[in-house]
Amino acid sequence: MSSEETNNTENDSSKEVEMSFLEHLEELRWRILYSLIGIVIGTIIAWIFIDFLIDHILLLPAQSARIKLQNLRPFGQLFLYFQVALIAGVVLSIPNLFYQLWKFIAPALKENEKKYVTAVVSFSTLCFLSGIVFAYYVMLPLTLTFAGQFGSEQIENNFAIDEYFSIIISVMLAAGLVFELPMMSFFLSRLGLITPAFMRKYRRHSIVLILVAAAILTPGTDPVAQVLLAVPLALLYEISIFVAKVFQRKGIAD
Repeated sequence: MSSEETNNTENDSSKEVEMSFLEHLEELRWRILYSLIGIVIGTIIAWIFIDFLIDHILLLPAQSARIKLQNLRPFGQLFLYFQVALIAGVVLSIPNLFYQLWKFIAPALKENEKKYVTAVVSFSTLCFLSGIVFAYYVMLPLTLTFAGQFGSEQIENNFAIDEYFSIIISVMLAAGLVFELPMMSFFLSRLGLITPAFMRKYRRHSIVLILVAAAILTPGTDPVAQVLLAVPLALLYEISIFVAKVFQRKGIAD
């Protein structure tokens, strides 16, 4: 191949890269739009069942911990209902969000990798919802029981309703994100940013961080409660190592 032909080929490649980049931005715009549409639909569905969602789901942890709640602001409950509906809409649209994310990165994947879309979306959704369920049935009872019982018996612990919902929503969403650790391992290993050897090397450091996180999330409680939180997190880390080993980019050695 002559030098001129080589230059022409390079120029053509540059044009293809430039067009691919522009198409990539256009794809990102549409994926964001589809994600927002899913959130709107989820919010509408959540609003239809908002009374059941608040009275029979989100207020149950307070009732179990015998915590008294009170509204301190005019229209406070109205704004709270809108906030809960929006966050619930995001949770309900999680499968669509993961699907749009996967479709956005699909052009950078190989053909044999694109077939995993159903498995990845399903597993990502399962991980996130598992984190929420774990927080609801394990983390919140421990946290709220400690918060409700701590302090002098002469001082009554009445919680502002907005502070209560801020706690339970943040804890559940944080747990959902933490339970996405295996999926983060999948993407980072495919990008070549982490390897199983790297994760095994820093396993001890990770265990220390997990124990610290468990102690922070269960302040003042007994060691059994801290272990109860630390075990699932450690298990997630081991699962992440396995996922990284299975899906690591070819050519990256352990």
